[in-house]
Amino acid sequence: MQASPVSDALRRQRSVGHVALSVARMPGGATRITDLSESGPLRLRLPRPEPGSMEAVLLNSAGGIACGDRFAVEARLEASADLVLTTTAAEKIYRSDGPVTRLDVALTLEPDSALAWLPQETILFNGARLARSFSAEMAADARLTLFEALVFGRAAKGEVMRDGRLTDSWRLRRAGRLAYADTLRLDGDIADTLARRAVAGGARAMATLLHLAPDAESRLDQARDLIATAGCDALSVEAGASAWNGMLILRLLGAEIGPLRLAAARILEGFRGRPLPRVWQT
Repeated sequence: MQASPVSDALRRQRSVGHVALSVARMPGGATRITDLSESGPLRLRLPRPEPGSMEAVLLNSAGGIACGDRFAVEARLEASADLVLTTTAAEKIYRSDGPVTRLDVALTLEPDSALAWLPQETILFNGARLARSFSAEMAADARLTLFEALVFGRAAKGEVMRDGRLTDSWRLRRAGRLAYADTLRLDGDIADTLARRAVAGGARAMATLLHLAPDAESRLDQARDLIATAGCDALSVEAGASAWNGMLILRLLGAEIGPLRLAAARILEGFRGRPLPRVWQT
C-alpha cells in the first residue's frame, strides 16, 4: 500500500528551536544577560548595547520554518531591566502538506521592567499552516510594547494565499489577572476571507502594535497624531488606534508589506522615541 503524503510528512525530521534568556539591570545601570540557553536552529545575537538598555536579535539559521517545525522563545526580565528583542529578517513560513508549524513566545516582566518585542514581519506562503501563541506575565508597573506584522503570500512572486491555516493567540496577564486576550483564526481560502470588507477589505498585510503600561491610555492622542504624520493615507495604509484598561492598541492594514512596514517604522520610532534596531534597516 502506498503511504499517504501526510504520513510521509509526519515521518520527516523536523526542526525544534528554542531560546530562553533572562536579563537583569546591573549596579552600573546597564541591562545584561544573566542566563541564556539555545537549541536547534534558533540563536541569539547581541549587538553593541545602548547605555541602560539591551538589544538582542533572534536568528533562525534554518532560513525559514517548514511544516511541522516547532520554535519557542522565552524571555524573563528582572526588576528594572530594559530589553529590545527583534529578528534578523522576515520569518518565512513555508507551504505545508499537512503538519502544523508552532511558534510560541512566553514573556515574564518583573516590576519596573520594559520590553519591546519588535520582530520583522512573518510571511506565510500559500499552503502554510501556523499556530502561534504569545503569553506574558507582567508586574503592574512593567511596560510591554509588542509589534507583529503578518503577510499573506509572496507579493513579489504574485502568490495568493488560496489555501492555508493560521491560529494566532495572545494572552497577556498583568498583576496576575488577564489583561488582554485575542485570537485570530483563518482557514481555507485566506485570500477570499481577507477580501471581505468586514475582515480586511482585500489587504494582504496586517500589523498590530500593543502597548501595556501605566501611562498607556494617556498616549492615545500621541498615537493618533503619529498615524496622521506617518503618511498612512499616501501609502494606502489604513490605521487606527484605541485605548482602554491600561492598554493602547494600533492596527494597520495594507495591500503590500512595503508601505505598511514604512508606516509602522515611522510610528514605532515616534512612539518609542528611539531608532528601530539596525537590522530593520538592512
